[in-house]
Order: sequence, then C-alpha cells, then structure tokens
Amino acid sequence: MTQRALADWLSYLEQLHPSAIDMGLQRVQQVATQLGLSRPAPLVITVTGTNGKGSTCAFLESLLLAQGLKVAVYSSPHLLHYNERVRIAGVDATDAELCVAFAEVERARAQISLTYFEMGTLAAFWLFERAALDAVILEVGLGGRLDAVNLIDADLALITSIGLDHADWLGDTRESVAFEKAGILRAGKPALCGDLDPPLPLLERVAELDCPLFLRGRDYDLTIDGAVWSWRGLNARGEVLQLDALPLLDLPLENAALAVQAYALLDLPWRPVQLAAALAATRVVGRLDRRQLHWQGKSLTLLLDVGHNPHAAEYLAQLLASRPVPGKRLAVFGLLADKDLSGVLNALRDEVQDWAVVNLPTERARPAAEIKAALLNLGAQVEAYVDVAAALQVQCAQATADDEILVFGSFYCVAQALEWLACVAAQEVGNGFAR
Repeated sequence: MTQRALADWLSYLEQLHPSAIDMGLQRVQQVATQLGLSRPAPLVITVTGTNGKGSTCAFLESLLLAQGLKVAVYSSPHLLHYNERVRIAGVDATDAELCVAFAEVERARAQISLTYFEMGTLAAFWLFERAALDAVILEVGLGGRLDAVNLIDADLALITSIGLDHADWLGDTRESVAFEKAGILRAGKPALCGDLDPPLPLLERVAELDCPLFLRGRDYDLTIDGAVWSWRGLNARGEVLQLDALPLLDLPLENAALAVQAYALLDLPWRPVQLAAALAATRVVGRLDRRQLHWQGKSLTLLLDVGHNPHAAEYLAQLLASRPVPGKRLAVFGLLADKDLSGVLNALRDEVQDWAVVNLPTERARPAAEIKAALLNLGAQVEAYVDVAAALQVQCAQATADDEILVFGSFYCVAQALEWLACVAAQEVGNGFAR
C-alpha cells in the first residue's frame, strides 16, 4: 500500500464508500481508536459556517504563526492539489507524507467503510499528532454535528455565518442549519459567532452547554471609516481590547474580526502592530483573489472567487458595488446542479455586464445551457462555452484595461481558471514577458 503514489491513493479513496457523503461519527471514531489517535495539538480551534470558513482559518493561522507558534490547518476542498488540505507550519503536506498517512489509516480501518473525506480527515489527524504542534485549526467540511472533523473536541468553536446551503443534508431553514453547526460546541468552552442574527437553536445549545458566548455586534465588532477599519472586543477576562486604523483587506472584514476575537481569548501577546501586519499579509487562493494578467499586449484585471451560494454572492455583490471599475465587469461563471442558481444570479445581475457561462468537468455540474437560459430570462448578455479556458479566452480578448473579469462560482470553475492562468504565465515567460 505504501508504494502507491498520491494520485493512486486519491483514486482509490473515491471508490471506497458507496456515497461521497455519509454523515455520522461512529465509523470514523472506530478507526480513530484503532489508530490510537487522541488530540492533534494542545489547542484545537474548530471553524464552521455557511461561508467564510476558509478566510477565517487563514486569518487565524496568520495571527498564530506571527507569535512563533507551530500551527497546522486542515481545510477543504482543495483547488489544484490535494496537499492544500493539510498544512503544517505554513507548508502543505508532501505527497510522501500523505501517502504514509493514508497507508496507516487503510491498515487501521480493516473492513470499516470510510468516505474520501473521512479518510482524508483521519490521515490529517495522524500527521498532526506527529508534528509536535502548538495549535491546530480545523475547518468543518459539511455542517458540524456529524462531520468527521467534529471527532475532536474544540477549545474554541467558531461559527462564521448561517445561511442556506447543502439543504439535502442540513435542512432548508436557517434554524436547521444552526442546529447542525452548533454541534461543534463543547460544554464550558468558548463559542464565537460572526452572524449578526444567530438563530434560536444555536443560542439554546449555547445555554444548554453553558458556553461563554461571544457575538458579533454585542461582544465584538468592527467599524469602517474610509480606507481604514477598527476592531473592538473582549479578552477572556472580559477586558476591552482594540485595534485601530487597520488597512482595509480584500478578504471579508467580518471574518478577520471573528479571527481577532478568537485570538483575543487566548493567553498570547497583544501587539497591535504585529497583529495588523499578520491580518494584512493573509491571502487565500481563489477567495476574492485579485490577479493582474498580461494578455496579448494588454494588462487585465481578474478577480477569482469561489462564492457559490446566495449568501456568498450577496457579499460579493456588495464588494463589487463598493469598488466600481472605470469600464465594465465581464464574468466567467459555472455552478454545480445542487446550488441555488437563481439566488446567485439575482444577487449579481446588476454588477455584471457580460456573462460567459461554462460547463464544468464533473457530473455534478449544472449545464451551461441551463445557466444561459436563466440569465437570458433576466435580460442579461450571455454566451455559453464548453469550458473555462474557452470562456476566459473570449473575455480576455474583448476586455480592456478599464474592465474587470470576474471568475466565480464552483471550486471547479476557479480551479480551471487557475490552471489556465498558470499556462498563460508559462507562455509569457517563454515569450520574454514578466507578469
């Protein structure tokens, strides 16, 4: 088994379980016991939410690394390489490390069937336990209560936002979603929520477990004043802390504010200049990810974002409205079939002047023709393309330096765009251009 390459392991994992998602902790707990897993680090921070998990984890990682701590992050999904899911001390796990971890999980599971995500989660935990970590940040894959990540008791439980997504698994109300996400809470341990209107099931679970609760808008908050923003919150002793005149960020400020509140609850130095620098340096590939592209003698601006539900689309629309461009916005867009297409399109219809919709390389994708029909019904200018590369070539050809090309929707869509950009960059280097 240990001779398998990572690509072979990943292909094997996809065939292990009859369904991609199988909510529940019993099977994964059995294998964890066989592996002898305990806690991956002395400090465990678990993050769930409908949107904002990835950037919140990234902000937390930056803040903790800036203090010299050895930090690991487990996140999903990946964009280009599976290794992105398992990061230790700021570095993605190597193919060799992942292969050894998968082999150990495979040996321990015996006849117990695990999903792709469950195998990956246990492999990450196995690597983390051997890395002598100070802290680990765990991003929930789906929901919270029955997610494999919830195998580990969190010292801090963060809920970024509560919206509708994955209705087949989490229900079709904010209350049902909140109930599932509240599953990461632990008795007596701090709970943090970045949603300004937390549903009742979350508050009831907090009360039941007697969790110290830190709510945005009550216990911590952010304010924006022109080109700067400020943060105000509480430490674990209830004392007020502040960060003032912070530079605006490309990533969502509410997720930065949530991460700062989590940091404030830890017994770590409070150095405003250092904290501000850590926040400003935080980047997440594919999330409000602005790129400059040299294309056929033109300098073009692209914005990549994996927003694929109405909540994320509404945030993106607000950001675009607050940052107008001299020209127009041209979109490259693809979405999976189980996502709320009308909710996403209605949020962004006024911010995009030209749409290129695409087929995606997965059976789960919504056909480009179907997306085109929905946009035509909204009166939009739209054409359908066979894939992301074809759409990008058309949009780049017609774009000017005053325009912005927005590539968004499914992770598959943004991943294909990143691959295309890498090919273009390689060609530019070969032609003597610098990006």
